[in-house]
Amino acid sequence: MIQGEIVKVAGPLVVAKGMEKAKMFEVVRVSEQKLMGEVIELNGGEASIQVYEETSGIGPGEPVYATGGTMSVELGPGLLTSIYDGVQRPLPLIEKAAGSYITRGIEIPGLDHNKKWALKPVAIEGDEVSEGDVLGEVEETTLITHKVMVPPGISGKLKNIVGGQKTIEDVIAVIIDKEGKDHEITMLQKWPIRIARPSKAKKLPTEPLVTGTRILDTFFPIVKGGAGCIPGPFGSGKTVAQQTLAKFCDAQVIVYIGCGERGNEMTDVLMEFPELEDPNSGEPLMKRTVMIANTSNMPVAAREASVYTGITIAEYYRDMGYNVALMADSTSRWAEALREISGRLEEMPGEEGYPAYLGSRTAGFYERSGIVTCLGKDDRTGSLTIIGAVSPPGGDLSEPVTQNTLRVTKVFWGLDAKLAYSRHFPAINWLTSYSLYTDNVGPYWKKHVAEDYMATRHAAMDILQQEAALEEIVRLVGTDALSPKERLVLQTAKSLREDFLFQNAFDYIDAYTTLKKQYGMLKCIMTVFNSAAPLVEQEGFDFDEFLKNPIHEKLIKAKGYKNEEHKKYTDLVEEIKKEISRIGTKS
Repeated sequence: MIQGEIVKVAGPLVVAKGMEKAKMFEVVRVSEQKLMGEVIELNGGEASIQVYEETSGIGPGEPVYATGGTMSVELGPGLLTSIYDGVQRPLPLIEKAAGSYITRGIEIPGLDHNKKWALKPVAIEGDEVSEGDVLGEVEETTLITHKVMVPPGISGKLKNIVGGQKTIEDVIAVIIDKEGKDHEITMLQKWPIRIARPSKAKKLPTEPLVTGTRILDTFFPIVKGGAGCIPGPFGSGKTVAQQTLAKFCDAQVIVYIGCGERGNEMTDVLMEFPELEDPNSGEPLMKRTVMIANTSNMPVAAREASVYTGITIAEYYRDMGYNVALMADSTSRWAEALREISGRLEEMPGEEGYPAYLGSRTAGFYERSGIVTCLGKDDRTGSLTIIGAVSPPGGDLSEPVTQNTLRVTKVFWGLDAKLAYSRHFPAINWLTSYSLYTDNVGPYWKKHVAEDYMATRHAAMDILQQEAALEEIVRLVGTDALSPKERLVLQTAKSLREDFLFQNAFDYIDAYTTLKKQYGMLKCIMTVFNSAAPLVEQEGFDFDEFLKNPIHEKLIKAKGYKNEEHKKYTDLVEEIKKEISRIGTKS
């Protein structure tokens, strides 16, 4: 149905008249090429439309077609293993239909409407069901069971339910509400991307999202249901850090959003991820992953939509009771898209040209994280963890996107270009980074790892901070002017940096470290410090001879113990104590 007529085209922004019946965020089709667009401003009969495709060749006088619906994503079996663009068009299917370049106006549904899935009913006819209740299950992949739920807003008596081989459009159940109206239920749900999916209640997060990266898990942990950011300058390792997190973190479902990143980086991701093996099951990692690729040369408006598309899909799996991790790389490119659209709308600019609502949009995105009690009688618990990369120009962390992100996230993993250039990876600066979840996960560490985990961690962090204070003295007068105690601090800090914080992503043993092995490694390093600290104060103690002791070499080699060999660290702790006690007896 033709609703309006184009009067102005400014890049991705199209202004149309005759749009009196249009609604905010309504999806429209622009020109005879049927380009996908979304109404973002209404002024009388004129509507401003952001177009998710290239607008070259479009001019005034061309029609605008109404659809009556808002920008939504298709939710159902088949999401996992998929690779989408920013508006949930499957890229492999676009390539088959139109070749290597996305043809303008092409329409391909986000899910396969013809594929049949084996549905196993779990609800029984006559049951009273409400929104969020599980009606049936589908083995979406060998790793994830897809739970077919009652859509939000529907409740009543289950009139009938059928299983077997069904498409996502087939009616699998009928629910009679209190007014006696029948609601036909399919496996396909559609949900507006800008509205958060409902849940019963948010819960206090207390369980860490184990990443296998030592500096993150031990010093700056993030919880399941938490929100964190990774800011850093160009080349400091943001994308590699997020890919490592996607591969190794103990979330059950991964949603990876490449938002405005360079095409070659996204190509690496798209080629590498299908080849990666899930370390927990040995199956392909893609079996529990959804990827959204929106490179920097794709239309800027679709970049703005891509983060909402990804987070809506993530919330859907959270509602099934899964722990979901969403990686957004990078939210700076998303903010730049907001700035460009805002400028074309001639809105009053805020700081550095970003729109005045940058802070509220950023908060709205990160606030969709959390650990929640899902809708449904079984009180499932699901979590959505959001980790967003930020690319501040020139590494300036005082710029608006970084500052607005830090206001709403509780974990800051600050990447440092100096560490990256000195080949220290991950290049996370342990002096500027922080986590406000440390106290939340303390009881978990105490119960599942060791009683003194927190105390050991705090002592190690104190050593690193002491090293920073001593560095200025060392630059001025050298290490010879330091006391033996201060030299011990520097030696311990060096061991922490090189043996604990440095992690080789290409070494299959070192790439992932369990919490118990992390504790064992840290305990050994701190045992050397704690045992040697009283001795170095003794008169005549030869610190250079102490450094030649073979216990230091054993400490370095212990990094190569396998994760299942974490008990070896207990034996090494006792060996360290005996060896340093022997040194004390000799002196």
